[in-house]
Amino acid sequence: MNVINPATGELLATLQEDTASTLIQKYELLKEAQPQWAAESLEQRITVLQRFEQLLQQHTERLAAVLTSEVGKPLQQSVNEINGARTRIQWLTSHAAAYLQPEVMTSTDTLEERIVYEPLGVIGNISAWNYPYLVGVNVFVPALLAGNAVLYKPSEFASLTGLEIGRLLYEAGVPEHVFQVAIGGGSTGEGMLELPLSGYFFTGSYKTGQYIYEKVAPKMVPCQCELGGKDPLYVADDVADVAAVAAATADGAFYNNGQSCCAVERIYVQEKIYDAYVEAFVKEVKSWKMGLPTEPGVYIGALTRPAQIELLSHQIADARAKGASVLTGGEAVNGPGNYFEPTVLVNVNHSMDLMQEESFGPIIGIMKVKDDAEAIRQMADTQYGLTAAVYSSSAGRAQQILAQLNTGTGYWNCCDRVSAALPWSGRGHSGFGATLSHAGLRAFTHPKAYHLRK
Repeated sequence: MNVINPATGELLATLQEDTASTLIQKYELLKEAQPQWAAESLEQRITVLQRFEQLLQQHTERLAAVLTSEVGKPLQQSVNEINGARTRIQWLTSHAAAYLQPEVMTSTDTLEERIVYEPLGVIGNISAWNYPYLVGVNVFVPALLAGNAVLYKPSEFASLTGLEIGRLLYEAGVPEHVFQVAIGGGSTGEGMLELPLSGYFFTGSYKTGQYIYEKVAPKMVPCQCELGGKDPLYVADDVADVAAVAAATADGAFYNNGQSCCAVERIYVQEKIYDAYVEAFVKEVKSWKMGLPTEPGVYIGALTRPAQIELLSHQIADARAKGASVLTGGEAVNGPGNYFEPTVLVNVNHSMDLMQEESFGPIIGIMKVKDDAEAIRQMADTQYGLTAAVYSSSAGRAQQILAQLNTGTGYWNCCDRVSAALPWSGRGHSGFGATLSHAGLRAFTHPKAYHLRK
């Protein structure tokens, strides 16, 4: 399997993909080693994962260079991702004892009722390329803390980073037979679905998630899917500083080239401030530097997947044919690498793929709405349900709007952010289950109830 630099087209490495037989071998190693790992004290497992976080800090510069080389994001954004992963690990390790230790629910002279959180066993983690550290630690860190063994498949577009993660986990003290890296594309993922794993945790597209869910359902094991989104944002007419909101929300739409699970994918603006907002938004987008992700000051790097250029071009052509106007961008960039101009469209509506289907790239449609009621109707018109955001000077107004939307996360005066203290979950085509928070720590366990008569 060739690993290609999406910014230059150069060959970075050639890796050996796993086969059905090597996946079985790795599974058998994990199955044999998992009970001993689970028998370690929770305190010891916490110490090991804390050491992993420290190693990420020590090697940030090198790890960021590897990440940028294979996914194309600007170098500073790679550093930001690793630091964000470290913050999540710090929260997970500092709260693991509170949520994974046995709990005594009732204690009398004659009876004790207790909950014990037992590991699932050997779990499969089929991860994503857009934030391999962030979406990875959401799964394999709490899984390891809970006493599971992990078969981890990084995306084929982030395999070098996946191998770096494995090496640092081993250096931190995770036994090699407790964490195994599976290398390859779709066929490797398919092979993992054939294994008798104790749970499946996937991050990626709705189509692939649906396939995985249907395929493993007969096994009757936990399966969590963090899938796509078409996340809406509404700018109400009472915002204090339209230009500042435009700049912040442009970043929410285009950070990491728009290749974020919770990126803003469609914007609705109250008609009274619509013109001022659009003007400020376009000004912000035009100020960004696009180029090699290793160059200082670059905000828009290369798209990770070359196939995404065709999808973005289609959405723009479809929107134009149905009456939309492009205010800036709209074209792929000629030359080596997967570059696409950051693109802003107006005069958009929900007959356009741009406003209905996930874009996952540097493109946004901005739509004028009359009032909050119309904004709610448009925001709710989707099969997805990951996040929604409202910018307003009124907390009550914003929360009233957010309460009417079927999403896993609501934002007021912010967007495109994740906190380890809060559950990360989707609804509808955005998936099901939760990572992070106490829910994410316990997602990798079976609760066992003990009724102990004295």
